[in-house]
Amino acid sequence: MNTLTDPSASPQGLVAEDYPLSAVPPEARKSLISLAPILAGFTLYSGTLFAGGLVGPSFQFWPNLIVLILVGNLVLGLYAALLGFIAAKTGLSTVLMARFSFGNVGSRWVDFILGFTQVGWYAWGSALMAELLNNLAGLPTAWNGVVILFFTYAFCSTAYLGYQAMDWLSRIAVPAMIILMVLSLSVAAGDVGGLAGLQGTELSDPLPLNAAITIIVGTFISGGTQATNWSRFAKTGRSGFIATLVAFFLGNGFLIFSGAFTAKVYGNPDIVQVMAQQGLLVWGLILFFLNMWTTQDNTIYAFSIAGANMFRTRKRTLFVLGGATFALILAWGGIYQMLVSYLILLGTFIPPIGGVIMADYWLTRGGQFPTLETPQPAFNWAGIIAYVGASAIAYFSDLAGWGIVPVNGIIAAVVLYVVLAKVLPQNA
Repeated sequence: MNTLTDPSASPQGLVAEDYPLSAVPPEARKSLISLAPILAGFTLYSGTLFAGGLVGPSFQFWPNLIVLILVGNLVLGLYAALLGFIAAKTGLSTVLMARFSFGNVGSRWVDFILGFTQVGWYAWGSALMAELLNNLAGLPTAWNGVVILFFTYAFCSTAYLGYQAMDWLSRIAVPAMIILMVLSLSVAAGDVGGLAGLQGTELSDPLPLNAAITIIVGTFISGGTQATNWSRFAKTGRSGFIATLVAFFLGNGFLIFSGAFTAKVYGNPDIVQVMAQQGLLVWGLILFFLNMWTTQDNTIYAFSIAGANMFRTRKRTLFVLGGATFALILAWGGIYQMLVSYLILLGTFIPPIGGVIMADYWLTRGGQFPTLETPQPAFNWAGIIAYVGASAIAYFSDLAGWGIVPVNGIIAAVVLYVVLAKVLPQNA
C-alpha cells in the first residue's frame, strides 16, 4: 500500500478533499456496493446515447449491432478495469500514477489532457440541458444562457461535497434510471414489432467497422482513464476491477444499446425525446435530470483531481468551482456542435496514457509503485516518447482505416514503453 505522509495536513482536511495528493488510506476504503453505483452513474451519460445513435442505424440489429456493442464495450471495460485494479491496489488516481510513468513534470501533460476532456464533457452536458428544455418544455432560447448557468453550478454540488454525497446520489439515481430506460425500451420494442421489426429497419449509409468501435470506445475512454478517482477507494484490487468492469462494460454498453435501439426505431437516439413521443414526458425529464447529475458531478470531480495534481494543492474543491466556471464559458461558446470530432479525438489520444501506466506498473516495476515521497525525475522519457509514438500510431491508423484505433494506441504504448524503459535513463 502506498501512502503519502503530510504532517501539515489534518486528517479532517484530507477526508474533506478526498485525498487528491495522497493514496486513499485503508480506513477510508469503500465496499463494492458503494463503488458500483458511483461508477455506473458516471457511465450512464446522455452523450453515450448519441454515440449509439451514430452507430446503430448503420448495422443490422442481430447479430451485427449486438456483437459490435459487446466488443466495443468489452474493450472499454477491460481497459478501465485494469486501471481500476491498479488504483485499488495502490490507492492512487491516474494522475498520481502518471508521476511515475511520465515524471514529476511530464505528468502535468496528463493532468492537462485528462482535465480538459472532462471539463469539455461537463460543458457539453450543460448545453444539452438547455437544448432539451427548448425542445420539450418550450423554453425560449433567449433563456439558454441562464439555464446553462444554473445547471453548471447545480450539478457540481455533490462533487464539491465529495465521495459520500456522490455515493448517496448514485444509490438512489442509478436504479431509478435503469427502471425508466427499460420501460421506454419495452414500449419501443412493441412499436417496432419486436425482433422481426428491428431486423427489417432500413440501414443508413454504412459506417466503417473500425470507426464504429472507435466511437463506442471513445465515448468514455477519457472517463475510463479517470475511473481510478473512485476505484482507488476499493478495499481490494479484485473489488476495484469488478466494480469498474461492471460499470463500463454493462453501464456504458446499456447506454450505447439504448441510443442505437431508439435511433433504429424512431430515428432519434435521445431517449428523453423518445419518451416524450411515447407519452412518458414527465418520466423522461426525471430520467434525464438524474442521468446528467450523476455523470456531471463525476466529470467535474475528475477535473478537480487532475487540477489539484497539476498545481500540487490539496484544495480540490476550488478546482470543482473553477472547472465549472471554465465549462460555463465553453458551453456558452457552442461546444455542443463538436461532439462527433470530439469522440474520435478522445478515442485516439487518451488510451495511450493508460497503456503507458499499465506497462510501467506491471512490466517494468513488477506490480509495485514506489511511495509518492520517493523522488521522481522531472521527465520519464520512456513514458513521454511512448505516449507520443503510440498517439501517432493511433492517429495514422485512423486515417488509414486500419484496426481498432483505441486498441492500436494502447498496444503501441505498452510495447514502446517496455522497449524504451530498458534503453533510456530515468534520472532526467
